Amino acid sequence: MNESISTIQGLPPTGSLINGKWLTSNRAFDVLDKFSGGVIETVAEADRSQVAQAVQTAAQAALSGPRPPFERATVLRKAASLMEGYRQRFVDIMVGEAGFTIADASGEIDRATVTLNLSADEALRLTGEMVPFGASPGAHRRLGFTLRFPIGVVCAITPFNSPLNTVLHKVAPAYAGGNAVILKPSAFTPLTGALLGELLLEAGMEPEFLSIVQGGGDTVGAALLEEQAINFYTFTGSTRVGRIIQQAAGLRRTQMELGSIASTIVCADADLERAIPKIANAGLRKAGQVCTSVQRLYVQRPIFDEVTKRLVEFAATLRAGDPRDPATRVGPLITEQAAIRAESWIEEARARGAQISCGGKRTRSIIDPVVITDVPDDGRVWCQEAFAPLLVLRPFDDFEGAMNGANDTPFGLSAGVFTQDIGRALQAAHTLRFGTVQINESSSARSDVMPFGGVKDSGFGKEGPSYSIREMTEERLVIFNP
Repeated sequence: MNESISTIQGLPPTGSLINGKWLTSNRAFDVLDKFSGGVIETVAEADRSQVAQAVQTAAQAALSGPRPPFERATVLRKAASLMEGYRQRFVDIMVGEAGFTIADASGEIDRATVTLNLSADEALRLTGEMVPFGASPGAHRRLGFTLRFPIGVVCAITPFNSPLNTVLHKVAPAYAGGNAVILKPSAFTPLTGALLGELLLEAGMEPEFLSIVQGGGDTVGAALLEEQAINFYTFTGSTRVGRIIQQAAGLRRTQMELGSIASTIVCADADLERAIPKIANAGLRKAGQVCTSVQRLYVQRPIFDEVTKRLVEFAATLRAGDPRDPATRVGPLITEQAAIRAESWIEEARARGAQISCGGKRTRSIIDPVVITDVPDDGRVWCQEAFAPLLVLRPFDDFEGAMNGANDTPFGLSAGVFTQDIGRALQAAHTLRFGTVQINESSSARSDVMPFGGVKDSGFGKEGPSYSIREMTEERLVIFNP
């Protein structure tokens, strides 16, 4: 199925946005419908001179200085209020270019509205703190306080699996803090970023404070890393690319949300009526293409068979297929190649004795939700990030052993524990080395107000508007010595 898609109405401009103008170039790439494989649109890739122009424009804007905080907050609130009017266009585009189900696309818009409003709040309360000089002998008469200032030019490099809300978790706090922003959306999902650019300009964001450069990581992304006028890089993606960005950034600051193998532990005293749907949805929604998707599921042995049975039954209710069908719960992977890779990992596990309790059938880029048991320690579905709709179950007898197993990966983004034992819950909070430890919740639950980020090879720094805005600003100490 390679036909062009012509049913999406209101597509945004297909070039790069620089100083309020949409520019084209001599290079272009196709944006594919992730279900059919047809071409939705052809987008102009920013050339090297356009990348330099975007950075120069942003640097000049940063030098000139931002609007007052209340005006920035007004822009962000206006953007939030415009989101509903843009809803259908966003849904249609994300269903096409990201392969989201209608429900997932709608949820992305709802959360984006929250993120915009939270960022507007932070623009109004970005303050420093008093310094208690009375603690130092001879300094008690000094008056000291901190102020926060924009860091300058923020470059946001964003992923395909959350092309609206993750983008706003970078762009909105950066602007709230007074910075000029350069956005490079994923080349898999450039149209969502372009439509967001339309919306932000309509909301009143100064054109020189927002640039969008379209293209791939090896071309446009690499060019952005060469630009020394960029003061801060915020990136969500693979650990491999994160290392490249960090090396190029040098002493400049960065925020990295990188790879993950997320674990959830289910104890024998867990409320399974509550746990099973949370786990299944967390592992299989967005076709498992979420950095916190439940991949490793440790289940205490007395309830292992029961949990396996219930998850298989629940997975059977999640129809996989055309994301434009309202009944579909699991859409396509981002490419057919990604689906082929996941299929090969599943078949490798089967060949080595794993039990495929349900699912695993591939139709182009669609994989039916998979529940797997008896996977060997070095099976790729167990020890590498799958980014596919699969849950890998393993029984445990000792809770400490389960936590050690969850800790035994290079990553540490998010983990979940289901138990009614408060002592065990506190033990997990102190033992699990993850950026987030969720009790009676899966690894993949997130509220946009909370600090979100990882440890180890999952990166560093925090998203969440009140946290990221501080990373994207500079603190200055002021002292009066009478």
